[in-house]
Amino acid sequence: QVQLVESGGGVVQAGDSLRLSCKASGRSVTGYSMDWFRRLPGKEEREFVAQIGRSDDTTHYADSVKGRFTISRDNADNTVYLQMNNLKPDDTAIYYCCFAIPPHFWGQGTQVAVSS
Repeated sequence: QVQLVESGGGVVQAGDSLRLSCKASGRSVTGYSMDWFRRLPGKEEREFVAQIGRSDDTTHYADSVKGRFTISRDNADNTVYLQMNNLKPDDTAIYYCCFAIPPHFWGQGTQVAVSS
């Protein structure tokens, strides 16, 4: 059974940093493109945040987080990370990781709240 478990969220102030973790079990994250998405308050749809490529670790970011967030992967620990710096109140959301190609195996998410 494939599972993704996100952690590392919390309540912080604007300008602070957080590092989110996404621990995979049942499937290696090596060789797969992995994404981070987020669901903003009051929104039903998740929005794309970042992706790390399956083969060369190429990264892509939403314009809203470019320059502030960094996605990375630890193959030995089977974990994907999202380093979030200079957080803004607009970053308040539930953050999810997933496999880029279906089935996505969505986790439960981790809540990030940024106060001004």
